[in-house]
Amino acid sequence: MSFEEILKAVFPLLEGRDLATCMSVCKQWQEIAKDDYFWKCLCAKRWPSICKQPSPPTLSYLKLFKTFYKRQKSRPLLPPRLSFNDLDFYIDIWSEEKLVYSEVVTGLVFRKGAWTPPAGVSDVLKFHLASSDYKMTLPIHPRFNIPLGETVSVSVLVARKDSEKVACVINKSVFEYVDRSAYRAMAFDYLEFSPAHPFVSGIRAWISLLFMDHGSEEVIDVFGIELDFCDAANSEEQVLWLFDMLDWK
Repeated sequence: MSFEEILKAVFPLLEGRDLATCMSVCKQWQEIAKDDYFWKCLCAKRWPSICKQPSPPTLSYLKLFKTFYKRQKSRPLLPPRLSFNDLDFYIDIWSEEKLVYSEVVTGLVFRKGAWTPPAGVSDVLKFHLASSDYKMTLPIHPRFNIPLGETVSVSVLVARKDSEKVACVINKSVFEYVDRSAYRAMAFDYLEFSPAHPFVSGIRAWISLLFMDHGSEEVIDVFGIELDFCDAANSEEQVLWLFDMLDWK
């Protein structure tokens, strides 16, 4: 058996990575390993239906295998077209029907917070605020108290200074989740995206009231607000892209 015949007998037994390595050994090995029959065998293992046609759907089985045999690396995100300097946030919070908080907050203030929580904050909440997960946070001045038995709701609008348009982030959502162990009361709403992005949906904006013990089990002492988009965005750039895709009116 000739050397070439031995290679042709061995190559069909190799995995794709090993066969690709053989192509770099020398010109003779490359010419033999490029035979599309070997790559058809590999494609038949991975995508059996591909080989039911007389010819590959691409130029060659080699090209097909090299293109799709492994997951594509995530591409770097392009720089966002927005910046927090372009945004203003309108935040309103009601306890029952009484307005307890109403502020206009610039994007530069509401971006990933660099403020120090007040004394007395639980270690659990300190650890949460110090984590690497991206979240927008805001201290509340003056702080306010909320009885746990009352219905508390929140609305958040965001305005663009560059186009004088407004989008809704949270539309009168109720804080239905109160986690006493984490010292957070949470509400969410689904983001509404521009018709230019018809396949983007199901992404939630979560807003949390950060609180401390008040001395009473029935009352929470709110000292901060947190907004995050952990369903889809975990960096400032990703959050800005979400804002850019909103249904601005």
